[in-house]
Amino acid sequence: MTTTAAPAQTPATARLPHGAGFWIIAVAFGTELAFCAVPTPLYAIYQQRDGFPTIVVTMIFAAYAVGVMLSLYLAGHVSDWLGRRRVILGSLLINLLAAILFLVRNDVVGLIVARLVSGLGIGILTATATAYLSELGTAAHHAKGRVALVSTFANLGGIGLGPLIGGLIATWSTRPLVAPYVAFAALLVVEGILVAFVPETVERSEERPAYRPQRVAVPTAGRGAFWAAGAAAFGAFAVFGTFMGLSSTFLVGLLGLHAHLLAGLAPFVVFMAAALAQIVTVRLAIRLQIRHAIALAALGLVSIGAAAVGASLPLFLIGGGVAGAGIGILFRAALGTVAAVADAERRGEALAGIFLIAYAGMTVPPLLTAAALRIWPTVAVLVGLVTVAAILVAISGSRMLRL
Repeated sequence: MTTTAAPAQTPATARLPHGAGFWIIAVAFGTELAFCAVPTPLYAIYQQRDGFPTIVVTMIFAAYAVGVMLSLYLAGHVSDWLGRRRVILGSLLINLLAAILFLVRNDVVGLIVARLVSGLGIGILTATATAYLSELGTAAHHAKGRVALVSTFANLGGIGLGPLIGGLIATWSTRPLVAPYVAFAALLVVEGILVAFVPETVERSEERPAYRPQRVAVPTAGRGAFWAAGAAAFGAFAVFGTFMGLSSTFLVGLLGLHAHLLAGLAPFVVFMAAALAQIVTVRLAIRLQIRHAIALAALGLVSIGAAAVGASLPLFLIGGGVAGAGIGILFRAALGTVAAVADAERRGEALAGIFLIAYAGMTVPPLLTAAALRIWPTVAVLVGLVTVAAILVAISGSRMLRL
């Protein structure tokens, strides 16, 4: 069975215009990704309250990436035959369940389960929401540039806003481990009601295909390009994951700063820089994008290392922003490289492989970093981390340039 975008098939009754639906899906997309990142500055509060080591913080964070990987593999493609709206509603419900779990069971086991559940919701959301925005934007006659801009900001911008919101609430609220989840639970409920009135864009057949997990394909002719792009994606998400999972640890260990707002500000800077850089460089040739990415990522990572040695907060934040810009461009170039070398009929499967590699990068390196912090000083670990990341970026980027 094949599915096609079919806005004209949606009944007009009780449905919003496609233009309004486009913005509702964009807001829901951004809200869910912000929710997945809102615990970032709160980990230090949990850790101080319960006294668990840094590696447990990283395990809690890594549970999210594991959930995303499982969901991508098992259900990342089901909106093609279930319909976009149903899957978006499902992801909203799953993240509402995660918010409730954060509220009712906030010990270590509860946090790991809540993060895993949140990851399951995000895994089915990302590809579905991206496709839904494209289809709704086309039906509403939005320019492709606007659709890409909104999708980028909903994705990376949402992830960046989450820690900042969490940091602000943790700074000003008397109940920092309750207020963020109550606020997002309310938002998710309201957005679920609104999404129910968004037009569907996929024509569903009466006969559903037999279920199968998402296929993952490595293009035979472009195998070298695929693995170079995979290494770049792994390195990019390793940097993203480290800032998300360990920003509080580094700020306290390096600079003696316990401010929750700063713990949210550091990931915000990284992800917003990544989003802006992707938008600014979107019209550049892919080889030029890769060159900019290598230069910016290397400069930013070196700056982070220098900030660790010199205990400089401004340099740490600036370096994070510059590195984020380079990493954001590199990740998009990796996706573009794989899309270019994959067979047209298996492009989605090849991209699924890249996303799975990327989320492995968000899981394994932060766990190794947390383990290293139990053995070596914070400065040595951070300098070693940025050195390895810079080498990986340089090698993978250079290989993509030679292809």
